[in-house]
Amino acid sequence: MWRLPGSRAALRGVRSAVERHTRAEAATETAGAMERAVVRCVPSEPKLSLSFALADGSHKNMQRDQSEPLGRALSRIATNALKGHAKAAAAKKSRKNRPNASGGVACAEPGPEPAAACEPVVKLYYREEAVAEDVLNVDAWQDGAVLQIGDVKYKVERNPPAFTELQLPRYIMAGFPVCPKLSLEFGDPASSAFRWYKEAKPGAAEPEGGGPSSLSPSSPSPSWTETGVNERVYTPSNADIGLRLKLHCTPGNGQRFGPSRELESVCPVEAGPGTCTFDHRHLYTKKVTDDSLIRTVSYNLLADTYAQTEFSRSVLYPYCAPYALELDYRQNLIQKELTGYNADLICLQEVDRSVFTDSLVPALEAFGLEGVFRIKQHEGLATFYRKAKFTLLSQHDISFHEALESDPLHKDLLEKLVLYPSAQERVLQRSSVLQVSVLQSTKDSSKRICVANTHLYWHPKGGYIRLIQMAVALAHIRHVSCDLYAGIPVIFCGDFNSTPSTGMYHFVVNGSIPEDHEDWASNGEEERCNMSLTHFFKLKSACGEPAYTNYVGGFHGCLDYIFIDLNALEVEQVIPLPSHEEVTTHQALPSVSHPSDHIALVCDLKWK
Repeated sequence: MWRLPGSRAALRGVRSAVERHTRAEAATETAGAMERAVVRCVPSEPKLSLSFALADGSHKNMQRDQSEPLGRALSRIATNALKGHAKAAAAKKSRKNRPNASGGVACAEPGPEPAAACEPVVKLYYREEAVAEDVLNVDAWQDGAVLQIGDVKYKVERNPPAFTELQLPRYIMAGFPVCPKLSLEFGDPASSAFRWYKEAKPGAAEPEGGGPSSLSPSSPSPSWTETGVNERVYTPSNADIGLRLKLHCTPGNGQRFGPSRELESVCPVEAGPGTCTFDHRHLYTKKVTDDSLIRTVSYNLLADTYAQTEFSRSVLYPYCAPYALELDYRQNLIQKELTGYNADLICLQEVDRSVFTDSLVPALEAFGLEGVFRIKQHEGLATFYRKAKFTLLSQHDISFHEALESDPLHKDLLEKLVLYPSAQERVLQRSSVLQVSVLQSTKDSSKRICVANTHLYWHPKGGYIRLIQMAVALAHIRHVSCDLYAGIPVIFCGDFNSTPSTGMYHFVVNGSIPEDHEDWASNGEEERCNMSLTHFFKLKSACGEPAYTNYVGGFHGCLDYIFIDLNALEVEQVIPLPSHEEVTTHQALPSVSHPSDHIALVCDLKWK
């Protein structure tokens, strides 16, 4: 049993344990020790699976009912073993009768005909006693049992840690972290072991020790050399350009390890784009903040569903190189940018579902963050939090139009809106959503925080719609932070599609909006909907009012904010935005050095 201690010592323990595990595997293969029979048996499924390799080299994967008597399963194993023996004999005979180099037939030496094979004896033992054949499979196949097929013995491993998914990114660039996508059963990434290799350069000497190159199915096998990195994430250097990578990983759960797997990158490492807009910002965020601070990020990523259209390529972002709009390219930049901020909270907008599951979760999980996702229509919102600092207590997401129509909390607002049918229809057509997560400090359970994340309606003439959406949002956040919890502080992030001169911004920071504000007629007199609104909070923009957070060919302005509760939080520092020169190096955003048309807001907040 492998038992791991904590923190850095835990990582060293994983490394040394997996080295012992790897040596043990090698010894097993070379010394002819006991083979492995892996059993997967979970209560929620009617069948268990059993996999093992027969003496003839064939691999068997069997599905058997958990409620089936053991004797039937053993009988099927015996039948499979007999078939395997017959196939092996036939193959051997075929090789003997194969034409030789001179055109003749290589005949076997005369000798006695082999006796007809009979079914091998198949038994299952537990604690050196044979398991009765009437015992049900679910009870018979215990961890540590021994399966005997003829003269071969197999050690039964029941539900060992195992990878159910393991995948490297398609495109890998020098200077950008490579985060494998992985899913485990009966294990966890923190207790698993990873070892990275790179292709030996052409003409290079064969690496000593060889690594796991002998396991590679390619022919001729490439030679691999160790990178010296034994962690989940590997950042290739310029020296790796043109070389493929290999990852050897062993799943673990803190007590034992499962079967190792390895995979190779499809393409070699490519050159990166050089200096990116966020590289200088990372100088301010080299380390995770201490427990008194909350580093917070808000960022509209630019959804792939919007970036990959002909309209985007030819009208919105004609200045951007087409390859730099492709998701595989942008994901490299997004991962490097976000992980480099060492944030405690990350609120993201315009997140494609596949980007969340296949890119953000693996990358940010490897750096200690966990995330939740809320879909809108084609894309959605994501909130990540540092697991060492916070646990997720509850989620309270809403769709604005559904909440406005059905939640009694917004009864008064709806009664005002129904007086303006045209405006009401437009408001209820919008699909915008609000993501609300309540987090609790892992160090001080009395410290809880309400983290809200949204992306308001985008149209330039939709000012009154954004006002109503914000009124719904603030009423809902008040309900969560004051009614469901006892007055917990609020951090409200998002792309609000509103500059500091708009009614929406005025409403948030001043606590009210008069009925004669010009934004109530933002789409003309036909949709005018005059009403006065107030809200409960005392909020301010933590990052102030930058000249812009969105910079495209036809527009630039401040649309994104991190609003904080002034009664409980204060700003420790704001991470400077990229310089105007950096933003406009390639005319506008996005570009080869910046993955979105928005700029991330980053600040360190402090509990009062």
